Amino acid sequence: MPNSLWDTYSAFANCYGGVIILGVKEDKDGNWHTTGLKNVAKLKKDFWDTLNNRKKVSINLLKDGDVETFSVAGTDDVIMVIWVPSAKREQKPVYINDDLFGGTFRRNWEGDYHCTRLQVKTMLRDQAEETMDMEVLDEAEMEALNQDSIRGYRNSHKSFKPGHPFERLDDNEYLRVIGAAGLSKEDKRLHPTAAGMLMFGNEYDIVRHFPEYFLDYRENPDTVVRWTDRLQSSSGEWSGNLFDFYFRVYNKMIKDIKVPFKMQGGFRIDDTPVHRALREALANCIINTDFYGKSDPRNKSLMKMFNLIDIGEHAGSGVPNIFNVWEDEGWEEPVIKESFDPDRTSLILKFIKKQAIKTSGKKQAVKTSEKKQAAKTGKNIKEIRLYLQKCETAKTSDIAELLGLSMARTRVILSEMNDVEALGTNRTRRYRLREKGE
Repeated sequence: MPNSLWDTYSAFANCYGGVIILGVKEDKDGNWHTTGLKNVAKLKKDFWDTLNNRKKVSINLLKDGDVETFSVAGTDDVIMVIWVPSAKREQKPVYINDDLFGGTFRRNWEGDYHCTRLQVKTMLRDQAEETMDMEVLDEAEMEALNQDSIRGYRNSHKSFKPGHPFERLDDNEYLRVIGAAGLSKEDKRLHPTAAGMLMFGNEYDIVRHFPEYFLDYRENPDTVVRWTDRLQSSSGEWSGNLFDFYFRVYNKMIKDIKVPFKMQGGFRIDDTPVHRALREALANCIINTDFYGKSDPRNKSLMKMFNLIDIGEHAGSGVPNIFNVWEDEGWEEPVIKESFDPDRTSLILKFIKKQAIKTSGKKQAVKTSEKKQAAKTGKNIKEIRLYLQKCETAKTSDIAELLGLSMARTRVILSEMNDVEALGTNRTRRYRLREKGE
């Protein structure tokens, strides 16, 4: 059992999960070959014994089905595959050797590296049920909040929910019930919460509590011009808070979105699924940011405030809905990228049709007839059959890479093949050709 396995277990658990394979080796030329394992039963027992030893590993995230052994076709080799899930927020950091700061790892490209003390503290802070934005800022006064921003927020809430009981409250009580203010344990007086300061404060007050706070929106139409439009929270030309930033940026983002002519109740409807998806994406950027550093949401109070004015999905359907809207529009699938040190999540949304290709230097949409599509699907099915005859079993990702298709399209083709069956759960699912007579 290689000692480095536990570094990788910690790294995968603290990032987005991963797969560890024992019994294979990478050659200098980048190719892989199986070396096989000896005494697999003992190896598995040693693995589980160590995994359940709290002096070695802080938490066991695995179930029985997450560790499997496979015989390699045409050889006597056996390999062991370990599926490591991403730990939940309240389970991080996952560390080894009973050493919180020295035994916490993360994955960076192909290597495992020690987390810094700041990264470990960030994970510890994220464990709390009360998210950081609920903190009452004892040193801040209610008068520090921007009255224009509060008025704009209340008007948005009133428009979305006319007659809401909160309408009758004065500003201070209203801010308390939405989570923007709270009673201090020190002086028993009302003060802004971290969420209230971020949402309605002025930038020069916000940075006193969040020194790394900086909002930046840029429009980069090409690689020659650095940007044609930029909005920064530190410009001094506007409040610099989250509420004003959201609406200023959203109005810039949608100015070129086409709106079909649609009437309802005598009024034109200027909202589309694309508009709602962009609102969701922008709200996620704000709600899930670690404002102390520089997702289950990090900032539940901010999420509540945006929900009250019909921005952001509370039930966790927001990001999947963005993918659905892009699929319905026929645009290229959104891409989510995670990187660490500094921690970043990037969402890339392209307004490009899936069939778009470059012809004479320009992108032109190509319409494929049903006949051509059927022929292409038939060709893909033949390739899948040949591949499965050779490899016996394969994952969706293997087949998708073979065909040069998306995972979603590959699953559709596989579902149309009556002579192919799926084995295992979602995580371990593999496909094989049915035996004759099945």
